[in-house]
Amino acid sequence: MEPVLIVLVVLVVVAFIALIKTIQVIPQASAAIVERFGRYTRTLSAGLNIVVPFIDTIRNRIDLREQVVPFPPQPVITSDNLVVNIDTVIYYQVTDPRAATYEVASYIQAIEQLTVTTLRNIIGSMDLESTLTSREVINAGLRGVLDEATGRWGIRVNRVELKAIEPPTSIQDSMEKQMRADRDKRAAILTAEGARQAQILRAEGEKQAAVLQAEGEAQAAVLRADGEAAAIRTVFEAIHEGDADQKLLAYQYLQTLPELAKGDSNKLWIIPSEVGDALKGLGGAFTGLTGGNGAAPPAARVPVDPAAGPRPVDTDKPAARPRVEPTREYPKLDPEA
Repeated sequence: MEPVLIVLVVLVVVAFIALIKTIQVIPQASAAIVERFGRYTRTLSAGLNIVVPFIDTIRNRIDLREQVVPFPPQPVITSDNLVVNIDTVIYYQVTDPRAATYEVASYIQAIEQLTVTTLRNIIGSMDLESTLTSREVINAGLRGVLDEATGRWGIRVNRVELKAIEPPTSIQDSMEKQMRADRDKRAAILTAEGARQAQILRAEGEKQAAVLQAEGEAQAAVLRADGEAAAIRTVFEAIHEGDADQKLLAYQYLQTLPELAKGDSNKLWIIPSEVGDALKGLGGAFTGLTGGNGAAPPAARVPVDPAAGPRPVDTDKPAARPRVEPTREYPKLDPEA
């Protein structure tokens, strides 16, 4: 019984192993290459798959998701004989598991070497300044070459990025000095432009202020002239309405003469020729008052009773001085009558 039991145990174990090898579960976004006696048979997709045990074997399991592979820095010589170290990052995806398995031995290594050689060809035709400022051009060139070469490998290169471009230390120091000088130059230019704009704005403000001041002074002069004209017109109308004679005008004219002598700096002032005419008018006025002989006019009198005789009035006090009336002729009284 023991040999039979051993055979049964062996058969159960073999059946279990065969069952395990028959059922293959492939994860999502993955693929498996199946070979039968060393020859490619089919590609297993995601899910539950049945294979022939001990005849079909799984050659390779491939991840179909997009992969990111960074490559170490590579020394590259530019067209101006400067050595720069460039780090690259490749974003790729396997589109054909069979080609990725049988068309190239190691597609990762193949992509890396192809990237290095293509990068050296592209950078070798550019100088350092163009290399530092033309990342998009370099990325597009690398992607075009890699797409063409890796298409038959079942690989699709989605993106190629330059992670870092490191020039030599001496060149970095020179570039920093140049950048510092450029920044100082831009700062000086901006300062000069700011000062110029400030001067322009200040000049425009002064100009506008001067224009406004001149306009204000002009309007003030116009208003002042209008006021003086209105005042002169009012005085003129008042004089004409009052029917002023020559004597009053001459008196007013003489009153304005002291205004000519006002001022501490006036050493000499000229009397106009019209003063003589004014004096003549005043002289005529005084002559009329004195009866034509040039004597002083008599003291002011008030009408009194002829029988009482004249009563003297103190004319030295202005408050007691009565209104001057014209001299009247009274009849003489005959005492004998």
